[in-house]
Amino acid sequence: MQTPVDHDDAQLEQWLRERYSCRAFRPEPVPRHVIERILELAQRTASWCNCQPWQLAIASGAGTERVRAALASRYAQDPQGRRDFGDPSAYEGVYLERRRESGYQLYEAVGIARGDREAYGRQAARNFTLFDAPHLAVVSSPAALGNYGAIDCGGYVSTFMLAARANGVACIAQAAVAQYPDVLRRELGLADDQLVVCGISFGYEDRDHPANQYRTRRAPQSETVNWIDE
Repeated sequence: MQTPVDHDDAQLEQWLRERYSCRAFRPEPVPRHVIERILELAQRTASWCNCQPWQLAIASGAGTERVRAALASRYAQDPQGRRDFGDPSAYEGVYLERRRESGYQLYEAVGIARGDREAYGRQAARNFTLFDAPHLAVVSSPAALGNYGAIDCGGYVSTFMLAARANGVACIAQAAVAQYPDVLRRELGLADDQLVVCGISFGYEDRDHPANQYRTRRAPQSETVNWIDE
């Protein structure tokens, strides 16, 4: 006989519902002891054979400004870049629909008319100024671990963002900055055999900024779960 689950998950649900991709930050830095607490919690992430492959380079202060300037400069010269883990081959069907819905929500929130490609480009460029965040964490994984290392890092990123939310800190996970792993290696001193998974820009959110006023929809279980009982 199974025993009923009696754990209170209300706090977890609150953090999950409060967490969102922040796209406008206030300038004040997060105190080091708060960042260290977030890292302590995130380190509890499960990983394949307990490898814990994630490595973080965290930029603050002048370090953030140097990385921000380098990324923005490279994006202006080369809007595509080349990620260590490559790009999706295609967004199709419901995945394309969800991606478009999220993009249109953002554009509507910040007053960009549908089809205004010049404004789309300006908004995209905000990725590379890190949405004015005071901190950037770059997550990388040993090349020898391949996709398994990247999968573990994905779990770490999720835990990091929940731990940040629990400590009053806002985040946005950014695949965009991983377009330029050479820039990140140069500016952050990453080893050549460390593959860049993504960045996490973080700090305290600008609650009044229009980019932070909408929330994306979550698919119902009927779209994501198949029950096989026999």
